[in-house]
Amino acid sequence: MKLHICVSVDEKTILKINEKLRDGFFRNKSHLVEHAVNAFLEEGEQHG
Repeated sequence: MKLHICVSVDEKTILKINEKLRDGFFRNKSHLVEHAVNAFLEEGEQHG
C-alpha cells in the first residue's frame, strides 16, 4: 500500500526533476522520488 507524504524542495531541484521526467524513464514525480529514496537507503545499508 502506498502512503502520501508532503515535502518541500528548492525550485532548482524541481527543475532538475522535471528534466528527468522529460527523459521518459520515470512515470511521474512520485516514481522518481521513490526511486531516489530507495537508492539512497540501499546505499546507506551498504555503507552502514
